[in-house]
Amino acid sequence: MLLLYGSSSLSLSKRSVLLKQIQTKCPFVESLEAPWLHLIQSRDAELLDPQSPSRKALDLLLSYGNGSISPSTVQAEKNVLFVLPRPGSITPWSTKATDIARICNLGDRIERLERGIVYRIATKDEYVLTQTDVDSFSHLIHDRMTQVVQFVLPNEDIIFAHHSPKPLRTIDLHSSPSAEESLSKANKELGLALAPDEISYLLEAYVSGVEPINRDPSDAELFMFAQVNSEHCRHKIFNASWTIDGTPKERSLFQMIRNTEQLNGTSTISAYSDNAAVIKGHPAPRFSVKDGTLYGAQLEDMPILTKVETHNHPTAVSPYPGAATGSGGEIRDEGAVGRGSKPKAGLSGFTVSNLLIPGFEQPWETDFGKPSHIASAFDIMIEGPLGASAFNNEFGRPALAGYFRTFSERIPLSSEKTEVRGYHKPIMIAGGYGNVRPQFALKTSISPGAKIIVLGGPGLLIGLGGGAASSQASGASSAELDFASVQRDNAEMQRRCQQVIDACVSMEENPIQSIHDVGAGGLSNALPELVHDSGLGARFEIRDVLVADSSMSPMEIWCNESQERYVLAIGSDKADIFEQIARRERAPYSIVGEATAEEELIVTDRLLSRDVIRLKMSTLFGKPPRMSRKDVKPQVTRNAFDATLAKYLPSALPADRISEAVNRVLRLPSVGSKSFLVTIGDRSITGLVTREQMVGRWQVPVADVAVTRSSYGFDVIYGEAMAMGERTPLALLSPQASARMAIAESLTNLAAAHTGDISSIKLSANWMCAASKEGEGANLYAAVEAVGIELCPALGIGIPVGKDSMSMSMKWSDREEQREVTSPLSLIVTAFSPVKDVRATWTPELRTDLDEPTVLILIDLAAGKARLGGSALAQVFKEIGDEAPDVEDPVLLKAFYQGCQKIREVAPDLVLAYHDRSDGGLLTTVAEMCFSSRIGVEISLDEYSSTADPLPLLFNEELGAVVQIRESQLPLLRDIFESTGFPSKSIFVIGTLRKPSEPETFLVRQANEVVYSGERGSMQKAWAETSYKMQALRDNRETSAEEYSLIDSSSHRGLFYDLTFSVSPSRDLFRRPKVAILREQGVNGQLEMAWAFTAAGFDAIDVHMSDILSGRTSLQDFRGLAACGGFSYGDVLGAGKGWAHSVLLNQSARSQFTTFFGRDDTFALGVCNGCQFFSHLKGIISGAEFWPEFLPNRSERFEARTLMVEIVDNSVTRSSVFLRDMAGSKLPVAVAHGEGRVSFENDDHRSGFEATASAAVRYVDSSGKPTEHYPLNPNGSPGGVTGIQTPDGRILALMPHPERVVTLESNSWYTQGQQSTWSGVGPWFKLFQNARVWCN
Repeated sequence: MLLLYGSSSLSLSKRSVLLKQIQTKCPFVESLEAPWLHLIQSRDAELLDPQSPSRKALDLLLSYGNGSISPSTVQAEKNVLFVLPRPGSITPWSTKATDIARICNLGDRIERLERGIVYRIATKDEYVLTQTDVDSFSHLIHDRMTQVVQFVLPNEDIIFAHHSPKPLRTIDLHSSPSAEESLSKANKELGLALAPDEISYLLEAYVSGVEPINRDPSDAELFMFAQVNSEHCRHKIFNASWTIDGTPKERSLFQMIRNTEQLNGTSTISAYSDNAAVIKGHPAPRFSVKDGTLYGAQLEDMPILTKVETHNHPTAVSPYPGAATGSGGEIRDEGAVGRGSKPKAGLSGFTVSNLLIPGFEQPWETDFGKPSHIASAFDIMIEGPLGASAFNNEFGRPALAGYFRTFSERIPLSSEKTEVRGYHKPIMIAGGYGNVRPQFALKTSISPGAKIIVLGGPGLLIGLGGGAASSQASGASSAELDFASVQRDNAEMQRRCQQVIDACVSMEENPIQSIHDVGAGGLSNALPELVHDSGLGARFEIRDVLVADSSMSPMEIWCNESQERYVLAIGSDKADIFEQIARRERAPYSIVGEATAEEELIVTDRLLSRDVIRLKMSTLFGKPPRMSRKDVKPQVTRNAFDATLAKYLPSALPADRISEAVNRVLRLPSVGSKSFLVTIGDRSITGLVTREQMVGRWQVPVADVAVTRSSYGFDVIYGEAMAMGERTPLALLSPQASARMAIAESLTNLAAAHTGDISSIKLSANWMCAASKEGEGANLYAAVEAVGIELCPALGIGIPVGKDSMSMSMKWSDREEQREVTSPLSLIVTAFSPVKDVRATWTPELRTDLDEPTVLILIDLAAGKARLGGSALAQVFKEIGDEAPDVEDPVLLKAFYQGCQKIREVAPDLVLAYHDRSDGGLLTTVAEMCFSSRIGVEISLDEYSSTADPLPLLFNEELGAVVQIRESQLPLLRDIFESTGFPSKSIFVIGTLRKPSEPETFLVRQANEVVYSGERGSMQKAWAETSYKMQALRDNRETSAEEYSLIDSSSHRGLFYDLTFSVSPSRDLFRRPKVAILREQGVNGQLEMAWAFTAAGFDAIDVHMSDILSGRTSLQDFRGLAACGGFSYGDVLGAGKGWAHSVLLNQSARSQFTTFFGRDDTFALGVCNGCQFFSHLKGIISGAEFWPEFLPNRSERFEARTLMVEIVDNSVTRSSVFLRDMAGSKLPVAVAHGEGRVSFENDDHRSGFEATASAAVRYVDSSGKPTEHYPLNPNGSPGGVTGIQTPDGRILALMPHPERVVTLESNSWYTQGQQSTWSGVGPWFKLFQNARVWCN
């Protein structure tokens, strides 16, 4: 075994944070180092020679990251810890790195590459760490499910050993004195979570029934049964019969949900029967690879698939992988719809208990403790969003919507009794939508004899029993079982699988008959379900399943929940086609069996020569007795909230009370800025996003709705939209009101999009509840009834999709005291709809460029009521109140929505800005509008109410919206709403804007008195402070402070356009040069790149690196080459580096690229990952010898922003293939990368770079000057450099994404004037047009 040390695994700032964390456990620790340790299982002694060609190639591969550390004596020193992969397992890093080595002609010399970390810890007085010391902080330095921590480095036989598989267990039921006791014991030991009636069912099936199986069950059979029939998978509570207060109820919960679709299902294609719901969309030119390689468009209907999942339990146990696999699992749900579909846009949301940010604890926050093995709210919100975002980023799905709420409070039950309600068991929401081809929207029946295939990564001993574990109240299972139930993520693998699905779906004869994702229960759930849906059985061989841990038992292979896997049925005559596609994409797959006409499930084991499973499908999917639930409505006492705040601030004057209220409310996470959650998620990938969270020229995260275009095209105006709603604290006052308000809020958010009639909307309803807690079941029933029987039918809206999590409580012991924190009943709603015109989306950005007066209008849906129960104001004073806001009249809500849509039809320029009233009330609504435009405002409450106490008026969270209109058009606004049935008496003028030249004062008046006065800058800083504090602790403290300082900077003027060229569409061209749209495994930005070149007049050809390496494709056939963005090989050896080495260290590929770059009739464009790829190829690119490489961002975080850049005006850009005519222009562009910081080899290289005019694009500030200020320069590149070029102008590499913003609406911000004059074309399209003109 060869050991090679690498660079530090931790940046200086991360090392500092970790050191402080360790010092809280072990104060005697003084410092630490943490270099990577590469472990190479070699086949050839040549690798041991540092001067050998193969060793030099290997050293080149492993020279990645920041700053090399080579502690040659590390093994001989004290206090050295080795963090290594669990023996017998193969990590995703190993798989990708070994793939790269093999492609780089090292396959004959390297069996496997693996990686660990060496922690060298210095202590005071040469103290020697004990095992107890290490145990106290080991959770900070390793993942206990996939890694080990030890003082010594094990030998090669242990690290790379292929351990013997563990045996199949059987549970003795026949010779045991009590079969029931034996089965109950296994139930507890294996964490099966079987209910008593299920145990009875199994005893009858195996032992005592009319026709028993008459043998002992295997552990695989029992584990499979538990997963398949878990609450998580079968939703037994929602299908149960209910008795409330002694009265049997007519309907189950699920029947009440289905009622909405029975009444309003006309636009639904599929509901309740697939991995996601499918609804009708608009027609659009579907753009994809046609005829194998050529990209093209085909006009067809674009049905929309919708899905929202939860991953609460895993996120509570291990936040990063829990949230990552939550997002990954939901994405797979979407991809596995029908006969294969395409995820398009995502969302994620979090509800946790009090944050308790270290050093920033808030006056309303109480620390109620937590179980030791469960993450804190702070840790969840540091790590969980990173996991969710990272998976979406690497997969290539924009994250466009979400929410974040904290709540944990002791509330009264009676005058003497209280309880703690909060989210120690968090809510982690993952969802989104996609598109499916109409002919493949529904699954077809599988034919007997069809090949059953597992597509995706190998099985690992992780995520065992997740379905059952998540069905239990946390605390009911052991910590070991909790950790065992958490899966691990590999988004790059899932990307490869999706490419296979995309290729199959693009064929008119799709080889996929049916497809399921592998989720809860692993293969034990997915494979039987796949064939059972077609009324078939199947025969499988367990040893044909790909695994990365040879020690796994048959049960562990069958039941583990390793991610990034799908199961497919492929007709036997189409298997060869499928295999060709999978091999091209390098997507692992295995044919594990075939479908049988006999409805029996047989799983054999040729290694152990026995059956693992042999069961009738009717036994596995048979119905144990239907669950019956009984509950009583709770009788609780709630205390009224003092709306004057005198009770809570007795010594403060009324004006000071309002100021304190403002300061507290703006810092509450549900109200404040979500920037630290937004900028880590790519929001421009696909090039189809037309409305993301960031709004306005200052990019403030306040959008109400997410919108995407149906497909590519300057004239394609159809699209899709989604918006969320949740008001969970209200459930402690009224479960019905909480549910109604969640739906209503999703609609007031969605109203910002031009969706047309309300009947086109479909909802996802995600229900969370501690259903076994007395009174909570009755509350759940009341809430579902309020939605399914009353509100949705009245609105004409259906709920075709949703999910439930019925174990939302956390129990633990603390010094022999039993503690419990139970969440409120929680409904999270996501509204989805087709969009009629993506150009007509409203945002909260106030217009300040008009020559006539404008006014702010409050549209009040609450009939003047101003209830404060469950509000942000109540929460920040540690209260819940006693009266909840509610939907006063569904007719008014529907009339409001229809009025918003009618405005687009009859007066499209009427509404200038829009924002719904929600968390934080009217004051927050108007403040956020001011933040997005950096403008002052004067609010008058007189028309709303001149006599009521101002606090309820400003802070109530009743339904409503604020719009900006021209003062002269107020009668028209009222007329339109009156025409849809909304009363004009509920429309109030509440304010005017100050002039842009005036101070940015936020003034509130009532009855000619100033009741509140604040400055926009200081208010926005309060609003952003919680986000800033989280960002500073999670990322780089210095860069976080730089961003925070821009909020009140008068010199920061935001985004602008200063162009040296005109914007216009291209004309149709008959001659179309060929451009290779080059991608490698993990690349995800090829579609938008291909469309940009196609629209400019090229034939875009799909070229995978496997095509070049295999000789199927030659670059000599192309005029241009475009290397696309993404995460090639998951960036495991540095961004773009593995991709580059596959060229440089492969003789055939190196020759092709060298020849292509050397031709004077070719051009090449590298974007983001493609830019990093090109930078590592500089040795074979003439004129690129001074190019820099691109290192991790200064912020140490993935950065997704819209930022200002300048096309550098120099001799090269003025004659560049891509940038001529654009030189000197300054304009916004989409940015999304984690490693974009320019780093020159030395000062001479930097001088040479400048002397050859190699800088093409650079970041500039709002005055147009090159900048290194974060986040205007998101990565810290010197001089703002972010685009590089060769001296002849033929080869351009840049980190920003021009291909994503070639349509105007895909730009996050642009002016109204540009919308009317540029005909839907964005200015970055000029880059592609220039390349096409050059080809002439």
